[in-house]
Amino acid sequence: MEPIPLSAIQHAVYCLRQAALIHLERLWAENRFTAEGDVLHTVADKGGSRRIKGVRRVLSLPLGSARLNLSGVADLVEFGPDGTAFPVEYKRGKPKLHRADEAQLCAQALCLEEMTGRPVPEGALFYAETRRRVTVPFDADLRALTEAAVVDLARVFAAEETPPPTLQKSRCRACSLLDLCRPEACGRPARAWRDRAVARALEDTDP
Repeated sequence: MEPIPLSAIQHAVYCLRQAALIHLERLWAENRFTAEGDVLHTVADKGGSRRIKGVRRVLSLPLGSARLNLSGVADLVEFGPDGTAFPVEYKRGKPKLHRADEAQLCAQALCLEEMTGRPVPEGALFYAETRRRVTVPFDADLRALTEAAVVDLARVFAAEETPPPTLQKSRCRACSLLDLCRPEACGRPARAWRDRAVARALEDTDP
């Protein structure tokens, strides 16, 4: 099976159906939140490395884990004088009540531990709205949540089946895929629903 993208961990913890729509059905839709996120990542995506006060800062560092079948790119990883890695993930907005952002960062830490052979005890989320870092300890609960999300994603990807919708009002309102997801559509795959809608529209326009 193809490696699970690190970004899918955030999607899966937020909503497993959203993760399947994006990474299995290849559906995506822009909204203000996704556009702001794209702008925020512009600097990190340039890559590069430099040393500041004994700390090596590496932008856009490729990561992977053979054990968890994960791959992706970290926005920023700082390596201390002793070689300990400290991943930093850029996020738009401000700290959230759910742990989806933290799980994505933890997945990066799990990759770094496998790649470097060193423990990665913590990292940070940098939020654009507050312009502050939030330190995230990679404790047992967060590691368990992250690895459970990996298991859920592996199961969904192997079955190639999108989970049915579960309406979560606050999360659904902020989701760029709300119109494609259609929680009221009884769990039918979004791509099939979209294709039928397009076909009906074409029929209506035929002379």
